[in-house]
Amino acid sequence: MNRVFIELYLDEDVNVVVRELLAASGFDVVTARDAGQTGRSDAEQLAHAASQGRTIVTHNRVHFESLASEYFTTGQRHAGIIIAVQRPPQQIAQRLLAILNHITADEMENQVRYI
Repeated sequence: MNRVFIELYLDEDVNVVVRELLAASGFDVVTARDAGQTGRSDAEQLAHAASQGRTIVTHNRVHFESLASEYFTTGQRHAGIIIAVQRPPQQIAQRLLAILNHITADEMENQVRYI
C-alpha cells in the first residue's frame, strides 16, 4: 500500500486532549465523536477505523486483544490497534508520538502495540 504516516482514530474512552496534542504536532487524528461513532460497540469501532485506514487507540485491552485475535483468525485486516494504559493525556500523547515518528502506517497494519 505504501502508506507512510499513521492516521489515528481515538475510541470513546481516550481523552480528547490527546487529539489536540497530536494534531498540534501535525498528525491526522479523529475521535469517535468526530466520526459520529459514539455509543458503538468495540467491534463496530474497530470496523469503522479499519474501513477508514486508521489505527485505533483504546484503553480497552481485553476486548481489543480479542478482536485482534478474531481478525487474525478470520483473515480480516485492520490498520493497527494501540492499547494505552490509563495515563494523563500528555503522557499518552508523548508515547503515541514515539510510535508516529518511528513506525509507518504499512508497518502498523494488523499489529497490536501497547503503550
